[in-house]
Amino acid sequence: MECKVKWMGRDGMSFIAETGSGHLVAMDGAPEAGGRNLAARPMELMLAGAGGCSAFDVVLILKRSRQDVRDCEVTLSAERAESDPKVFTRIRFHYVVTGKGLKPESVERAVHLSAEKYCSASIMLGKTAEIVHDWEIIEAD
Repeated sequence: MECKVKWMGRDGMSFIAETGSGHLVAMDGAPEAGGRNLAARPMELMLAGAGGCSAFDVVLILKRSRQDVRDCEVTLSAERAESDPKVFTRIRFHYVVTGKGLKPESVERAVHLSAEKYCSASIMLGKTAEIVHDWEIIEAD
């Protein structure tokens, strides 16, 4: 896996990342750090990446379990260390899974498998942060 990150110039703290798969991602710093607030912060993208990785797992596992999953949303809330390096110290993943007749044990299994086996991003973040997972099911119309 490769990625190239380029500073966008002397008048700010914006960067463009080009991923190995050819996609572009913009990043910027907070105004108090010289940024112009034009894009997400790098640490926000780390959190989003972990959420995307885990939600991907949960949906895939539920589909493979022949569950009628219609929607999956995961909300992440993170706490960071107060001093540098300001690593994540605690992250909560809250999943809201919508479907028709979803079995609670299937959703619980999917969340557990993502957390313990498949989601490389959250497992890596778990080396510095306490990670908790909870979930709820919404019955689809």
